[in-house]
Order: sequence, then C-alpha cells, then structure tokens
Amino acid sequence: MKIALAQIASRADTDYNFDLVERFSRSATQQGADLIVFPEYAMVDMPELDAAFITQAEPLDGPFVSRVRDLARTLRVTIVLGVLEKLAEDERASNTLVAVDAAGEVVATYRKLHLYDAFGFEESLFIKPGATVGAATFDVAGARVGMLTCYDLRFPEAARQHADADVDVLVYPSCWLPGPRKEDHWKTLARARAIENTMFVAPVSQAAPLGTGGSFLVDPMGLVCGELDGAAGMTVVEVDPQRIRDVRATNPSLAHRRFTVVPAGVVA
Repeated sequence: MKIALAQIASRADTDYNFDLVERFSRSATQQGADLIVFPEYAMVDMPELDAAFITQAEPLDGPFVSRVRDLARTLRVTIVLGVLEKLAEDERASNTLVAVDAAGEVVATYRKLHLYDAFGFEESLFIKPGATVGAATFDVAGARVGMLTCYDLRFPEAARQHADADVDVLVYPSCWLPGPRKEDHWKTLARARAIENTMFVAPVSQAAPLGTGGSFLVDPMGLVCGELDGAAGMTVVEVDPQRIRDVRATNPSLAHRRFTVVPAGVVA
C-alpha cells in the first residue's frame, strides 16, 4: 500500500482548506497513493482555541465532508482527515477523524478520546471527548489501518488496542503544537508506539507555524522514513504488511506480554 502524508497548513476558511485537500489529493493519486492522510483539524484550524471551534463545526453529512466524499469518489482514493463535528447532544463540538473510501463512503470515524488539556491548553472547554468504543479501523489495498489523534500519541494503551485489532498501520492526524522539547516528544513517542506494537505508525501534523510539521512514517523496527520538515508538503511512502510479519518473527514481544488493555470504567 502507498500512503501519502499530506502536511497542510489549515486556516479558519473551510473553502480554502478544501482547496488544499483537493490539490494535495490530486498530486498524491498521480504518485500512486492508495491512502492520503491529512492532519487533525484539516477542515478548519486557528491559532487560538476559542468558541469559533464550536461555531465552525458541521455535522458529518454537512458540506465539507460531502465535498471530501465526492473528491475521494472522483479520484478513487481513500482519504483520512480531521473535522470539527457539530453535535446534537452537546454545546461543544467533536474533534473527529473521518475515513472516506474510494467509493466515497465514510468507512470509519474516530472522535478524539484524550483531549489536550496540557501545556497551557484546555481543549475540553470547546471539544467533547469521544467514547471508549474500541479501535477505529478500515481496510485499504490489503492493509488494515487504525486512527488516533494527536495527544492520543502520549497514551500507549490506545495504540495497543489497535495492535489487538490487527492493525498494520496506525495514523495520528495531529496539530502538534510547538513548545520546549515538543518536537523531540513527537518523534520519540511515535517511534515508541511503532516499536512496542511492531507495526507502522504515521503521525501527520499541521505544518508550521500552527503545528510543528515533521510528519513521517515509522516502520515496525522504529526506522523513520518519508520525513517532512516544518513546511507544508507531502511524501508518499510504501507500507508492506510483510515487514510486520518479518519483524514479529524476530521480535515476538506482543506474544510475550502478560497484560491486556481494559478501557477505563469497563469491568473485565
């Protein structure tokens, strides 16, 4: 499977952001990509976390996702990207990932579970956390893909839950914010998630200056490939599930573990 890591710099303008999604998607398909991964908040993003994150939200059958579905159907490619989802049951919005397949169908959604109430931010003021409902997965070009979002990268249990769901590649659409040691955390945590679960991991951030950029793919042995710098850009990299089988034959750590993941509040 070929996966395109599309590192864009979103704005508060959804039309502008969709134009970016379309332009990068057309380029990715010309390079043979089966899957294109855009950042968290690809639909709309702003420097300040405020009430605009609620007013800009749309339902998943709204204009932005509908345009993405048409685009995926036209290009015959699977697209993952982050949107602000309007909720009927809460005044806050949801930070939601949507996977749209080559037929234009929404095949998976993930509502961010771990909200970024850290490093001086309070995402939960405007975003409702998702429910713990298990791994969010879909299949494309012979590989199983899982989805988590940004701050989830700091929680190894969430990645392990996807390993238990036989995921080949785990994508992390993100807006990884700049800060002291943050770029180092980004790469270290992504490599750890790949190594400990012996699977591919693909963190894709908003570009600078809003995010750190630095999107890349990590293979099951922790090798980094297809790395971008801080600027907007894209790289297309190969994901071969056979690499996972080969690594696990040498390093069967998943088979040796003595613990399983039980979500908080669930009685085993």
